[in-house]
Amino acid sequence: MDFSIVWQYFPMLLEGAWVTLWITVVSLLIGLGLAIPLSVARLSKNRFVSSPAYLFVLYFRGTPLLVQIFLIYYGSGQFRHELSDLGLWGFFRDPWFCGILALVLNTTAYSAEIFRGAISAVPRNDIEAGRACGMSGLLLFRRITMPKAFRIGLPAYGNEVIFLLQATSLVSTITILDLTGISRQLISKTFAVYEFYLTAAAMYLVMTYLLVYIFRVWEKRMNGHLKERLTSKTS
Repeated sequence: MDFSIVWQYFPMLLEGAWVTLWITVVSLLIGLGLAIPLSVARLSKNRFVSSPAYLFVLYFRGTPLLVQIFLIYYGSGQFRHELSDLGLWGFFRDPWFCGILALVLNTTAYSAEIFRGAISAVPRNDIEAGRACGMSGLLLFRRITMPKAFRIGLPAYGNEVIFLLQATSLVSTITILDLTGISRQLISKTFAVYEFYLTAAAMYLVMTYLLVYIFRVWEKRMNGHLKERLTSKTS
C-alpha cells in the first residue's frame, strides 16, 4: 500500500469530512427540536396524540435508514406532479434536502424514544417539589422535568449522535460528496481502495472520539453537583 497518494488528495478528504460534520450538526439540531415535542406526544394519554407519534417512531426505527433515503430521494419522483402543484418539487429533487430530511426524521424517532424514557424516569419527588413551589404546566416542564430528563438521557443521546455521524455515510449513495462520497470518487480515479478507505475510517474514528470527549465533558458538567454532594457526604 502506498499512502503517499492519500496525502496528494488529503485536502479533498478534509473537505468531505467538513461536509460530514455539517450534515451531522444540521440534522442533530433540527432533529432535537422535533424530538422533544414528539417525546411528549408519546407520553400523552390522548390516543389521537400518542398514536401518530408512536407510528412515526415505529416506522423510522423499524426500517433501514438506507431504504428511507431511497424512498425520499428516488420515490418522490413518482409524485412529481403532486409535489410541483404544492411547490415542493424543487426541494425533493435536491439530494441535499432529501439526505438531510431522511437523517432528521430518523434521528428524531430515535431521540424521541430516548427522551420519552428519560422523562418517564424523572423522580416523582422532583416534580412534586416543583409543584410545591408553585410551578405547573410548561414552567414545570421547562425548569424541572426537561433539565432532569436531559441529564438522565444524555449518555444514550450521545450514542445516538455518534450513530448519526456514522450514518451520514449513506447519503453518499444519492450523489452527496461527504467523506465517504469523496473517498469513493477518488478510488474510482486512482483504484487505491485500501489507502482511501482506511484513511476515511481513521478520520471517522477521530470525529467519533471527538464527539465522545465532548459528551463526556458535557455530562461531567451537568452532573457536577452530584459529585460534589457525594464528596461532601463521604468527607
